[in-house]
Amino acid sequence: MLGATLVAVALTGCDLETSAPTAASTPAPETALAALGALATRGRAPMTGYDRDRFGQTWLDTDRNGCDTRNDILRRDLTSAQVRPGTGSCLVESGELADPYSGGTLHFSRGPGDVVDIDHVVSLGNAWVTGATGWEIRKRAALANDPLNLLAVDASANRQKGDGDAATWLPSNTAFRCDYVARQVVVKVKYGLWVTPPEKAAIGRILATCPTQRLPTDDSAAPVISPVAPNVPARQPSPTVAVPEGQGRVWFENCDAARAAGAAPVHRGDPGYDSHLDADGDGSGCDS
Repeated sequence: MLGATLVAVALTGCDLETSAPTAASTPAPETALAALGALATRGRAPMTGYDRDRFGQTWLDTDRNGCDTRNDILRRDLTSAQVRPGTGSCLVESGELADPYSGGTLHFSRGPGDVVDIDHVVSLGNAWVTGATGWEIRKRAALANDPLNLLAVDASANRQKGDGDAATWLPSNTAFRCDYVARQVVVKVKYGLWVTPPEKAAIGRILATCPTQRLPTDDSAAPVISPVAPNVPARQPSPTVAVPEGQGRVWFENCDAARAAGAAPVHRGDPGYDSHLDADGDGSGCDS
């Protein structure tokens, strides 16, 4: 496996060359192309058994700085970030995002209509089918909370991507694609994930346009085994849920009701979950 010396340059855009390397050329050492070539190539494992909870509950505090990972990434990626008074440096209320996926600028404001998601660059579904199936939960939780694998991005782009890999989805901002696939490569190197043949071919096509592209720097140096034990709570239906007329299912009217019932955060598929509780659309409502 490639060592930490491969992790060289932060996201600064592609180093575009006037021509792509020939098929017979050898990638320069310490480039994303060289790292891609060193990754194992295998077919997809089954999605059988996949569930978000297999990666621990949403947004741990794996670096134990007192703030959950989502707010850590918002503080890192937003400019002019405003933090809610009384929450230390944790709960980010608003800020501006230079969105890498669309190339536009977004205003983040916590609450309904929030247009910013935190994306797993190597999606958890992709990780599941390229090696994470057999991991212990602490390694999966480490991947799910590793800043190297996380970016604040346009929510609509993130939801279009879903669990896609580079063969099925790429950012519309073509200037960011070299950085994007290089980040996928470095995450797979770090965690020992493999690439599928279509995924490797797609990443290779992008990197052929920027053959000197380096891997992003692992600034946080987060460990590959989470030091914080994931604690997926037992979830029980609550008598405080409301049943709107004609809807035929239980739901929490708002997050105050969910918290009063001791059910927050409430996850997609649970009794009481509804999209109006999940402002960032990450499948976990009332989590902030």
